[in-house]
Amino acid sequence: MKMEIDKKKREEIMKAIVWTKYGPPDVLQLKEIEKPTPKENEVLIKIYATTVTAGDTELRSLKFSLLLRFLMRLGFGFKRPGKKYYILGMELAGEIESVGKDVKLFRKGDQVFAATEEGFGAYAEYICLPEEGAVVIKPGNMTYDEAAAVPIGGDTALHYLRKGNIQSGQKVLINGAGGSIGTMGVQLAKYFGAEVTAVDSTKKLDMLRSIGADKVIDYTQEDFTKNGETYDVIFEVVGKSSFSGCISSLKENGFYLIANPKLSLIIRGKWTSKTSSKKVITGLPKQRTEDLIFLKELIEEGKIKSVIDKRYPLEQVAEAHKYVETGQKIGNLVITI
Repeated sequence: MKMEIDKKKREEIMKAIVWTKYGPPDVLQLKEIEKPTPKENEVLIKIYATTVTAGDTELRSLKFSLLLRFLMRLGFGFKRPGKKYYILGMELAGEIESVGKDVKLFRKGDQVFAATEEGFGAYAEYICLPEEGAVVIKPGNMTYDEAAAVPIGGDTALHYLRKGNIQSGQKVLINGAGGSIGTMGVQLAKYFGAEVTAVDSTKKLDMLRSIGADKVIDYTQEDFTKNGETYDVIFEVVGKSSFSGCISSLKENGFYLIANPKLSLIIRGKWTSKTSSKKVITGLPKQRTEDLIFLKELIEEGKIKSVIDKRYPLEQVAEAHKYVETGQKIGNLVITI
């Protein structure tokens, strides 16, 4: 009888990386916590893989401007992360273990990949997500590791490139092309028919060529805003290039897409869009089911793929955060569970 009770207790708990306070990677601690139970419209997913993104590390450490840091504390918890947000991780792949009574789209055993949106929670063995959320059947030609690396980078790149209204034959430059968003951006821009110039550090250039970049620029050797080239679209992923330099490098009626803008760039962007033919696009994309389905179809057609640098077990998430913060990550960093 005691063994049965102990087994039941074990079935009701899970391992998770708990975000105890703002600070360095060591604030992430492995804990045993209560396993979630799906609501009527939710699915319970056993997570096999998730990722560590630059966004995860920035939020954990609050490495933002003073104003944005204050706003983040208001949203997530002033002194420490609130209960709702105490597990990080924004994307995952896994298998549905059970479903709520009103769920119609999924059933037990379905292999899925998903974005958690603002709820986070993927640094864990299990997660509950609404069936109408950004949850989609996993591409059949991808492993769980590969599929987990698609939602955030893929959806973000797709959102901005669509805003840039890319036409076949146009010239597109992607700055910060070697990360999770950039690697998807290169492949999607090529799919849309663009001539793609990818900008990143020396060690990432061969990989960028391998996924379709027509030209590569090593930012440690050359400033793309000063080489005289102009582009129909500039997709700024990392937010480190000169605003005025990028605007000067845009053709008339061109689009400057900024995925990680500071408040000052948002203000300058609105003014530029209002006073010239060049358009500056900012704003956070919303994870949408239809976008994940679109990406899944491209993956199954062999048009795009995940780029994975390293894999870490769940217990080493803090080490994974340290590596991401070096800026040396090529593509994605996967956590296996």
